[in-house]
Amino acid sequence: MGSSPDAHSATKRPLQYLQLDPSNRHPLLKADKRHTPPLDDFPVRKSQVAPASSSSSTSPTSAGGENARVIFIGTATTVIEWHGLRILTDPNFLHAGDHVHLGPGVTAQRVTNPAVNLDQLPPVDVILLSHYHADHFDQLVEDSLDRDFPIVTTPHAKGCLTGRSTHKNDPFRNVTELDFFESAVLLAPQPEGQKRPVLGYSDGVPSPVDSEIATGYRAYISGDTLFVDDLKKIPEWLGGARVDLMLIHLGGTTIPGPSAPLVMVTMDAKQGLQLMRLVDPDVTIPVHYDDYDVFLSSLEEFKAEVEQGKMAHRVVYLDRGDEYRFKVAPPPEGHIGTY
Repeated sequence: MGSSPDAHSATKRPLQYLQLDPSNRHPLLKADKRHTPPLDDFPVRKSQVAPASSSSSTSPTSAGGENARVIFIGTATTVIEWHGLRILTDPNFLHAGDHVHLGPGVTAQRVTNPAVNLDQLPPVDVILLSHYHADHFDQLVEDSLDRDFPIVTTPHAKGCLTGRSTHKNDPFRNVTELDFFESAVLLAPQPEGQKRPVLGYSDGVPSPVDSEIATGYRAYISGDTLFVDDLKKIPEWLGGARVDLMLIHLGGTTIPGPSAPLVMVTMDAKQGLQLMRLVDPDVTIPVHYDDYDVFLSSLEEFKAEVEQGKMAHRVVYLDRGDEYRFKVAPPPEGHIGTY
C-alpha cells in the first residue's frame, strides 16, 4: 500500500463496526444484471475436514463438530460461512478465454471457469476485497454489483471503488476501508434481536480485535504478496496466538516489469512453504494457483515442496466447487465470541 506497516501502527483509527443481517440481506447485484435466480446453496462437489494429524483433539481445527466452512469458487474467490453469515472474498467470475488488465500493457487470460456463475451465486452478506486488481475484482463484477452492497477493503481499493481517486460516474457507496493494523467487527443479530460481534477482520495481521472479545477461530488470508521481510514480523504481531487456518495466494504470478523482462509478484511454491513455516497455521489451503496464464508456479510444485518439507499433513487441497468444513470454538464464559 505504499508505506510500511510500522508507519501506521501508532495512528490507527478506532475499531469499526458493520451491521449485517443474514435474514435480510442486501441484494448483491443490480436488478438489471440478475438474469437467473440465485441458487439457494452452493453446489458443493466435495467436502473435506481437517487432516487427522493437523492438530490436537482439543483444537478448533480438529475433525468433529464442524460449524463453519470455506467454499472455493476459483482464483482467490471463496465464501467463508459461519452460522449463516457469508463473506465473499476477492470476487472474480470470469470464464476461460476472458482477459483481465493487470497494468500498463499487461493482460492475462483466464484458463479455468468458476465453480458458480456470478448471477447464480447464493446470497452473501459482505465482500472482503484484498486489493483492487482485475483478477480479484473483475470488470463483470464491478459492472454488476449493487452500489450499496457492503465491501471491506484497503484505502487504495476504496479510492478506486468510490471514485475518490478514479472519478467514477457510478461509485460504490458502502465501502469500509482498513489500513495497516486497523480492525472491523461484523455484527449480526441473535435470534432475540440483540447484536453481537461475529467476525473480526484486521488488515495486515491476524489478531484479536478487542480485549473483551475471545477469538474462537483465527484465519489469515495472505493476499497477493511475495515472502518479503515485513511478513517475518507476523509471529511478533501475533504475540503467541495461534492461526487456525491460512488461505495462501500462490501461482508465482509473473508479468513484464519496468526494469526487468519478467517479474514475479505473488508467491511461488517455495515461498509458500516459507510462509507456512513462518505463520505455522494448523491448516493451510492454497488458492490463486492455476486460473490465469500468468500463474507460472503450479499447484503440483507446491505439493512437492510441502511433501519434501514434511508439511503435507497440514495442507488441504480444494478444487473449484470443494468446501473445507471446520469448527469455531465457543467463547470462554464472560467473553464475546468472534471468528
